[in-house]
Amino acid sequence: MSMSTEHTPAARTPGLAEELRISIARLSRRLRTLRPEASEGGAESPLPLTQFAALAAIERHGSMTPRELADHEKVQPPSMTRVIGHLEERGLVLRSPHPTDGRQVVLQATERGCALLAAERRRKEAWLSRCLGELTEDEREILRRAAPVIDKLSRS
Repeated sequence: MSMSTEHTPAARTPGLAEELRISIARLSRRLRTLRPEASEGGAESPLPLTQFAALAAIERHGSMTPRELADHEKVQPPSMTRVIGHLEERGLVLRSPHPTDGRQVVLQATERGCALLAAERRRKEAWLSRCLGELTEDEREILRRAAPVIDKLSRS
């Protein structure tokens, strides 16, 4: 008995790729909608996504030069210079002299920047926890096992 090519893993990959692309895009979009409003708890207006992403990258890496940050975020250095300027104005990043190259600076997230990121993460994780609580134990186990695989895909 010959097996149809429709049932081979290679034949199913395009369908899986489409399903994952759509699902991950929807989840990502939903998480972005959880951003705080300016009126929440007297908070200032939320950061635009480009500034938020840059701040998160700086915090995650400990410190970065503006060039490293631009490369990481895949934007041109002049665009990143404006983003850094806005973050600096809000007291979210600090420029320090580079330890070995006097021509460069190093960017670090301030306590205020780290606190803003932590609050954003708590808000998103609380939402995800509520949603996960609505799933069956089997569904949660599937996601638990899939998380490292999705992370691997995100790094390729």
